[in-house]
Amino acid sequence: MTADPVTAALRYRAFISYSHRDKSWADWLHRALEAYVVPRRLVGQSTAAGVIPRRLAPIFRDRDELASATDLDRKVNEALAQSANLIVICSPHAAASRWVDEEVLAFKRLGRGERIFCLIVDGEPNASAMPGRAAEECFVHALRHRLGADGALGEERIEPIAADARAGKDGKTNAKLKLIAGMLDVGFDVLKQRELQRRMRRMTALAALALVVMAVTTILAITAVIARNAADVARQAAERRQKQADGLVNFMLGDLNDKLAQVGRLDIMQAVDDRAMSYFQSLPITDVTDVALEQRARALEKIGSVRMDQGHLPQAMASYRAALKIAAKLADRAPTDVPRQLAHARIWAFIGMTHWQQGRLGAAQQDFDSAHAILRRAQTHAPDDLKLLFNLAIIGNDLAHVLEARGQFDAATAQYRKMLALCERLVATQPDNAEWLEYLGIAHNNLGKLALQRGDLATAVAQYAADDAIETRLAARDPRDNNRRQNMLVSRAILGRTLALTGALDVGRNDLQQALAIAGQLVEVDPRNSSFQDNVALYGMQLSRLQRMGGDLSAAHALIERSLRIFHDLTRQDPSNSGWQRAFAETQVEQAEQSRAAGQLDAARAQVQAALRILDPLFVRHPDDHATLLATMGARLLLAAVTSDAPAARHLREDALKTLQVQKNGRADPRLLALQVEALLALQRQAEAQPIIRQLWQGGYRDAALVDRLQRQRIAYPVNVAFQQKLLAADGTMHLR
Repeated sequence: MTADPVTAALRYRAFISYSHRDKSWADWLHRALEAYVVPRRLVGQSTAAGVIPRRLAPIFRDRDELASATDLDRKVNEALAQSANLIVICSPHAAASRWVDEEVLAFKRLGRGERIFCLIVDGEPNASAMPGRAAEECFVHALRHRLGADGALGEERIEPIAADARAGKDGKTNAKLKLIAGMLDVGFDVLKQRELQRRMRRMTALAALALVVMAVTTILAITAVIARNAADVARQAAERRQKQADGLVNFMLGDLNDKLAQVGRLDIMQAVDDRAMSYFQSLPITDVTDVALEQRARALEKIGSVRMDQGHLPQAMASYRAALKIAAKLADRAPTDVPRQLAHARIWAFIGMTHWQQGRLGAAQQDFDSAHAILRRAQTHAPDDLKLLFNLAIIGNDLAHVLEARGQFDAATAQYRKMLALCERLVATQPDNAEWLEYLGIAHNNLGKLALQRGDLATAVAQYAADDAIETRLAARDPRDNNRRQNMLVSRAILGRTLALTGALDVGRNDLQQALAIAGQLVEVDPRNSSFQDNVALYGMQLSRLQRMGGDLSAAHALIERSLRIFHDLTRQDPSNSGWQRAFAETQVEQAEQSRAAGQLDAARAQVQAALRILDPLFVRHPDDHATLLATMGARLLLAAVTSDAPAARHLREDALKTLQVQKNGRADPRLLALQVEALLALQRQAEAQPIIRQLWQGGYRDAALVDRLQRQRIAYPVNVAFQQKLLAADGTMHLR
């Protein structure tokens, strides 16, 4: 096949067109294409796209290349004319961009429509043709229609050539290779196979190193075992070889595992860990020093943690079980040795965490009970050992979380209170111990959460205020400790949003603004820290809600747009993170509320439907998760409020009401009760709503949304003066903030 002489004379290999909202994708694609080295055997071949080059550079990016341009339209057209290919990053943002649409149209008018390639990063192709899903469209108009002879787009629809980087589709690596294959006019399988071969060659040396280390370890271990059985004169040599073998195993589990993780070779990591497991299992437990056994137990525990991080829970459990066998024997030999008892209990706790992640809550509870029993027995020998008491508090916290998740709120509350008492005792002995103070704050936070779900707002505020005071003190002690500052901003935000539920809208808004300001400072220090980004997005969304309810739609809109961008990127990075998925959906719900407040019902409907596409599957998987319940039911009621289909709206409300009323856990949560009131009033069932409204009033609940709804229904809902006085007593600092 002969080369195209036009392509050979062009300046740019490709022009990347994208919405500024998709800048992170454009950055990645630009780097990936310019860094790509074409397989040597393909270089120099002629295809319809021209002679295959060694590299794909240069790639043109309009926003970077044209930063100083004075004549933007002319520069864009010149760059398009000098580009062999056009790559369009496709998303709902891009589909709504006039700029991207014009670039596609201009490239088609150059007669190069067949050299347009699409990278789908979000949304749905051709969703504009699906009823009610137009907002999900990812292809701009110019991509979906054929260009006529007159240079205008016709009615005939076409299907663009696209690689799909979305989760569950091609993925980023395959999508990149598909784009490159199209640009070079070679088969995707050719590039894929070349890429696999190149990667295998690159990793051969590392794999060989791992195999050599494992072989040497085995030889040394065998030599050590043989030497141990020799005469006494050889015992020292055997011990030396055993230490060498143990040292190599530690290298395998440490530095080598870290390097393999960096290059993504989980398969070799698994082989290394498996070989280490086999090595430890081959060694005798008898006739070995206790120090060596303790080292083995710690190494097996580390293998378990690596496997848990990899998501290999059954293999992690096998490692923890092997470590437990050794730790239990050591603990039985010395029941008064507190460090051994702590190690034994810690491994039981790891087994409990593994069962927790597997969804086996009953087994997890038994494991935490076992750990707790070990610590309690050890306490009889060392009643005043502070480290032992601290571990009792940690295990109690784990156990309480399981009890809470299983709906045993009373038992969980009792366990949280024991944790609080232990932490108070510890802090009384060492008031400046930051770790103990932090867990004291966690204990207050846990009790605040349960109090809120019981409908006891005053106690919730008091507990959250106690946590906030502790975290503020710790952060002030070391202002450069960003972890402490993050803990403080989280506690401040939780306290603020809870105070807003009591009607203290301005105080709550102020607390959230403070939290958000700290989160923004932390992101500036470490822009890649996803936890800091999560804080900015989450508390920005919560502050946005308070700004909307306070009547400042402009400020609310700016905050919600930023939160949407951050959660969009975070959920793309880790689609398995259900917390981010739920928060992203909650942010979309708040965006829909703002559209509704602005009278944009069509936009609100599309936005809340997008949120429910995330929330409904989450609720199916986690029906007992309280936060997911509240978010899902709130979204369904909002969809009912903005839909024009009266029967559908009634069905949504009745279904949500039924779901809310049959909940076993947290039934007195005022947020849950307020949703029931919303559904009942919309269904014209005011008589049924009245007892719930009375319950909310007695509990001091004055969320602005509920108050506004009752005012529109002309239902009296005065300030509960007695509760406000109780609240001031509970949070004596509230009037100062």
